[in-house]
Amino acid sequence: MRIMKLAAALLLAATVAAPLQSAMAQAPIVIKFSHVVTENTPKGKASLKFKELVEQYTAGKVKVEVYPNSTLYKDGEEMQALQLGAVQMLAPSTAKFAPLGVKQFEALDLPYIFNGQKAYDTIINGPVGKDLLARLEPKGIHGLAYWDNGFYVISANKPLLVPDDLKGLKIRISGSKIDDATLRLMGANPQIMAFSELYQALQSGVVDGAQNTPSNYTSQKFDEVQKYMNVINHVHLQYAVITSKKFWDSLPADIKPMVQKAMDEATVYNNSISVQENADAMAKMRKDGKVQIHDPSPAELKVWHDAMMPVYTSASSRIGQDMIDVMTKAAAAVK
Repeated sequence: MRIMKLAAALLLAATVAAPLQSAMAQAPIVIKFSHVVTENTPKGKASLKFKELVEQYTAGKVKVEVYPNSTLYKDGEEMQALQLGAVQMLAPSTAKFAPLGVKQFEALDLPYIFNGQKAYDTIINGPVGKDLLARLEPKGIHGLAYWDNGFYVISANKPLLVPDDLKGLKIRISGSKIDDATLRLMGANPQIMAFSELYQALQSGVVDGAQNTPSNYTSQKFDEVQKYMNVINHVHLQYAVITSKKFWDSLPADIKPMVQKAMDEATVYNNSISVQENADAMAKMRKDGKVQIHDPSPAELKVWHDAMMPVYTSASSRIGQDMIDVMTKAAAAVK
C-alpha cells in the first residue's frame, strides 16, 4: 500500500512538474535596454524599433524592455549596471569608453575630425569603426552597432560668435576628456553633468551653456532655456550599442543571429532618420524663435577650426598619434 501511495505521489509530482518545467523552458529571454534620451529622438525611436523587430523575429522568445530618458539608470551609472548584469543593453556616447581604458574612442571627439556626414559614415562603418568595437571585447563588452546622432551646435545665454565669447562660461559636457580640453582652449569651464540633469541646470544657471545635436535640444527643450546658438558643427555625436560579452555569449545559437539581424535593421533605421531629425529640429527652433540662431560664414568657421586645432597635439598622448593619423587620413580621402 505504501509503495502504491508513493508511486501515486510521484506520478502527481511529475504531472505538476512537467508543465512547470515546460513553462520555465519557454520563458522568454529578457533584454533590459537603458538609454538617457527621450523616445522621440533617433536613438529613442531606434530602440523601440529594435524591440519590435527582435520580438517579431524570435516569435516572442526574446522580450525587450526599453527604459528611455534615464528612467532606469543615469548615463554615469549605466556602465556599472551592465557589468553587474542589471541591464543587458546600452547605447552610450562613445566618450564613455575612455574610462574603461579604451581611449582610442576619444579620436571620435576631436573637433572637425569629420569634414561632413559622408566622412563620418565612411569612417565609422569601415575598418576604423570595427577596430574600435573590437577593442571593447577584452573589457567584457560586445559592440553591436553605431547609432548616428549628428553634429553639435553650441549655445549659451549670450552670443557665441567667436571662440573668445566662451571665456569664463560653464559649459556642460558628457565627460569626454577631448571635449574638456577643447573647451578649455577657448577659456570655458567644462562641467561634467548627467544628461537628465541638464535642463534644470540651464534653467537655474548652474551651467551657462551646452553643446549637443539639434534633435537633443528640441526633445529635451533646451532651446527654452538658452537664448543664443551657433551652428559650428564642431564635434560629431555617435552612440555605440553594446551588451555584455557574457550575456551575448549566453544567447542560444538559434537566437543570436535574429538579435543581430534586428539590431542591424534598427541601425539602418536610426541612421536613416538622424540627419532628417536634426534638420527638422533646426527648422522648428528657427520657426519658434525661442533661441537666436547664428549660421557662421566659412571665414567664421575657420576661426573656430583654427582655435580648436591645438587640442590634437595634447590629445596624441592620450589617444595615440597613430589613431589620429589613421582617422585624419581616412577623412581626408572622402570627397
